[in-house]
Amino acid sequence: MRERLMMAEKIIELDGSQGEGGGQVLRTALTLSMITGQPVRLTDIRANRPKPGLMRQHLVAVQAAAQVCGADIGDTGLGARELLFRPGAIRAGNYSFAIGTAGSSTLVLQTLLPALLFADGPSTVTVSGGTHNPMAPPAEFLQRAYGRAMRDMGATIDITLRRRGFYPAGGGVVEATVQACAGLRPLALLEAGARRNVFAESLVAAVPPGVARRELDFVGAAMGWDASRLHLVQLPDDQGPGNALLLTLESEHVTEVFAAFGEKSLRAESLAKQVVQDARTYMMSGAAVSEHLADQLMVPMALAGGGKFTVDRVSQHAITNADVIARFLPVDIRFETGAGRASCTIATR
Repeated sequence: MRERLMMAEKIIELDGSQGEGGGQVLRTALTLSMITGQPVRLTDIRANRPKPGLMRQHLVAVQAAAQVCGADIGDTGLGARELLFRPGAIRAGNYSFAIGTAGSSTLVLQTLLPALLFADGPSTVTVSGGTHNPMAPPAEFLQRAYGRAMRDMGATIDITLRRRGFYPAGGGVVEATVQACAGLRPLALLEAGARRNVFAESLVAAVPPGVARRELDFVGAAMGWDASRLHLVQLPDDQGPGNALLLTLESEHVTEVFAAFGEKSLRAESLAKQVVQDARTYMMSGAAVSEHLADQLMVPMALAGGGKFTVDRVSQHAITNADVIARFLPVDIRFETGAGRASCTIATR
């Protein structure tokens, strides 16, 4: 796979302020640099964020990627706004990375997992840090939504949530095992298909269980779900304080997970209303995937040489992702907008 994707070595130059100007440019560039062997130089990293440059979770992603493929990253450190990443060969192994804050463990994993599919054997990756925070998909999204789509493309990835870690304390642990893969299969997700299961979970740690009950009562009334679909998950106090509300929709062709996270000033009903609105928008669109899953499907579909999905909304993340992917791989990515939903088609040039 790597030999097929390798091109004449040249340094790919990327402006980190392009598009959404956040961490997506960095993560996609690291993943594809590892897989294709093409070095990449990023400037103005996360230029559009209140605190530009590499935050702790981004630096760990860089260091983790460098360890997995023996890359040269110089003396890159916290706050760096430029990076030259020169990858070596991807190596299977047992890896462990600690963010040290509530920075997202899931985003670090999403940087590494596609690359480890093309290693020389099976790997295990453990990342400690935040597993449930407002700026990233929760671990359950990786397990249920992303993981299912990757399996449908031929990948064998198992994700285990060892311990939850909420913002701002962190302390969560996620572990992934990855089997080497000869190649990913193209995937078309045009319709979600018949709904097979739906349920809500309110996670609370060192937070009164009454908060969770109010959230679940709101979801039950708004979605028409009975008590059998509403689950209160009381976690040990030492995993908090924290609160997350998750809505999972399992359909014939795809699984979606919608999440919202508790804050001191946010009423339980307001949090529940937010996640219900996200789920309803997706359901009413008739699209196969939500904007967040769409963001994560583009790299593996491009590596597979093609794919297509319908989506409730094309995010700036997705548009930025498409631009970066096209710098590394010989694919065309086209978005089309229709009534209530959009579509994305990825094809080899």
